[in-house]
Amino acid sequence: MAKEIERKFLVASDGWREHADKGTELRQAYVVTMDNRSVRIRIHGNKWARLTIKIGKSALVRNEYEYDVSMDDAKEMLTQAVGVVIEKRRFRVPHKGFTWEVDVYEGALKGLVVAEVEMKRETDLPALPEWLGREITGDRRYSNQSLAINGRVEEQE
Repeated sequence: MAKEIERKFLVASDGWREHADKGTELRQAYVVTMDNRSVRIRIHGNKWARLTIKIGKSALVRNEYEYDVSMDDAKEMLTQAVGVVIEKRRFRVPHKGFTWEVDVYEGALKGLVVAEVEMKRETDLPALPEWLGREITGDRRYSNQSLAINGRVEEQE
């Protein structure tokens, strides 16, 4: 069983762009959603797809199971989304021994930019890049699951 250990932040500036890769287009949808678990399908740049099951209430750590699925099955699952299909471009940005993933949302969530860093241990302390804004780890309103169902958080970001 894999564990997902991550911290999440709003992005305050474009300083990350000079170190980012070209990015990957992602489309994802939730086919099952509950308070402490979800099943999501994600298509990576129309090249491959993965079904992900996440279980857990912790703000920092959850159980995560992932399975590759056929593109045809993935596209069909997108049509059965709970809420909206999330569209975003994900950029990978190396910073002091960690790789940050910056998600630039499009479609219904256009304008939202979030960065997350996955860690090996809960005790890891990644250096925080200067382009980060407020930490939103544990703020469920910013989970992709909540964004798909409830839409963009309307507050000063």
